[in-house]
Amino acid sequence: VQLVESGGGLVQPGGSLRLSCAASGFTFSSYPMSWYRQATGKERELVATITNVGGSTNYADSVKGRFTISRDNAKNTVYLQMNNLKPEDTAVYYCNVIRWGLLYWGQGTQVTVSS
Repeated sequence: VQLVESGGGLVQPGGSLRLSCAASGFTFSSYPMSWYRQATGKERELVATITNVGGSTNYADSVKGRFTISRDNAKNTVYLQMNNLKPEDTAVYYCNVIRWGLLYWGQGTQVTVSS
């Protein structure tokens, strides 16, 4: 299993970023996917989850209405569209899959929201 995140960067408050996570090594379309984030000095927290065919999504209260998770099963990729970013969204963002009871993580992509 390999998960590779990209798309992070430095953005001003109110700005937008789109994160991508390219997956390989497993049948992507069979598994729900999630995005987590971890700010410096804080625990990793769940941001959003999408079912295997994308029919259902769930979000942390802190990002509802601003973030959208989506997936393209033909490209084995999950996305996180982040709008109206706030300084408190600053963190390393990770995608995640649970397969055969094991959690798999990518290397993460840094998102910094600052003026």
